[in-house]
Amino acid sequence: MPDLQIRTRLTYFVETPTSFAFSIVAARTPFQSVTSEQISIISAGDNPWRMVPYGEGTHQLIRLSAGPGELEIAYDAEVAVNGQTAESADLGQIPFADIPADVLPYLNPSRYCESDMLGSFAQRHFGHTAPGHSRVQTVSDWVTGNLLYEAGSTDGTSSAADVLLQRAGVCRDFAHVAIALCRALGVPARYVSGYGVGVEPQDFHGFFEAYIGTDWYLFDPTGMANANTLVRIGYGRDAADAPFATLVGQASLTSKTITVDARGRVPTEPEATSTA
Repeated sequence: MPDLQIRTRLTYFVETPTSFAFSIVAARTPFQSVTSEQISIISAGDNPWRMVPYGEGTHQLIRLSAGPGELEIAYDAEVAVNGQTAESADLGQIPFADIPADVLPYLNPSRYCESDMLGSFAQRHFGHTAPGHSRVQTVSDWVTGNLLYEAGSTDGTSSAADVLLQRAGVCRDFAHVAIALCRALGVPARYVSGYGVGVEPQDFHGFFEAYIGTDWYLFDPTGMANANTLVRIGYGRDAADAPFATLVGQASLTSKTITVDARGRVPTEPEATSTA
């Protein structure tokens, strides 16, 4: 597997004392190893920062408070992704009665994924497919082929139902549609924020995981990246649970630059890969 090199630069203008939580650090998981990492934060005055675990403890938040002036965050990392692969035929849809309790919330509708509104649509389009990996892949491929990737076509209020109506969006919208359709079909699915090789325009990337077999497996419905070139930051029910930055105070983002490159051969997409 290739090592993926990540370079993130964020600049804010802080107007009043503001507290920040940044979710930009690559997660530590059994299938994703951070081999090197450097964080640099420059702000007006002496403003210490700390990195704290959240969620299941595999994900990290950078937390800090900054006074008025410019705030610069630089994150550089090299990450080795070595996903767990499986034959797709072995990844069936788990019966509801057997879904682990901690997975059940990812069957429920959420702010941006109104799965309760899409049951008939999902059954008409995908009810004939074999349950399991094949069905999830069909959903992901349908989203890839039927939505137009168009920057500026959606905003922070756009949901999966909105995007289905206009058939256009960005990566988070593609993920929301796929997640909502999977949940409507009885497949637990969750939003993942991260980085990806080949993402254009390069930015924080949104994709999704589906719980099939007995684990989480990654899918990118934009079709831009395969699972072996995705780096996981965090996850949640939808993008509302996984923003790259949360702040309390008054500050504005003035610049954002992200690059993700692969060192070594980029592998062909295996039948199913988990990097959870």
